[in-house]
Amino acid sequence: MRTLISTAFISLDGVVEAPGGEPGYRNSGWTFKDVEFLPEAFEIKDREQGEASAMLLGRVSYASFSAVWPGMADFADYNQLPKYVVSGTLTEDDLVTNWGETTILRTLDDVAALKETEGGPIIVHGSATLNQGLSDAGLIDRYHLLVFPLLLGAGKRLFSATDKDTQKLRLVEHEAYANGLQKNVFDVVR
Repeated sequence: MRTLISTAFISLDGVVEAPGGEPGYRNSGWTFKDVEFLPEAFEIKDREQGEASAMLLGRVSYASFSAVWPGMADFADYNQLPKYVVSGTLTEDDLVTNWGETTILRTLDDVAALKETEGGPIIVHGSATLNQGLSDAGLIDRYHLLVFPLLLGAGKRLFSATDKDTQKLRLVEHEAYANGLQKNVFDVVR
């Protein structure tokens, strides 16, 4: 079974919306506007690119990332990886042609079937709504969280407010940085 890894920039109060400056959110760009950049705090991002064998995205994140990541040197390792986009509305005509092979998945059952295939880890970037569904369905195996020392209030959250049984996590890696960022890597306990 393949490992499904959710990776996120997250505020201390759980917000994941518009960390890179996406329009429409009042605190957009909070990862670089409000916290000093320290390269060592982002080492995990390089590691993720080297370890991932595929990317899984929701429709909105796919549209945002596919418009810019193919031409960015920082994300070059992702260009050749297969991508999977979970969407009930996306069509083949909506897919870009310069970002490698992309497959549209229609349901979380399709994601569960993908996890049963041969291959390495599948990484999920952004995709707040998709992350909530994956978490609620018990499909995420690991979380890579860079926690920013910010309280953003309103905004899209990584985790849903669904009433569900406790899900235990095991901290397998952590580090705190001089700028207040914390790296927390959790495995989901089954």
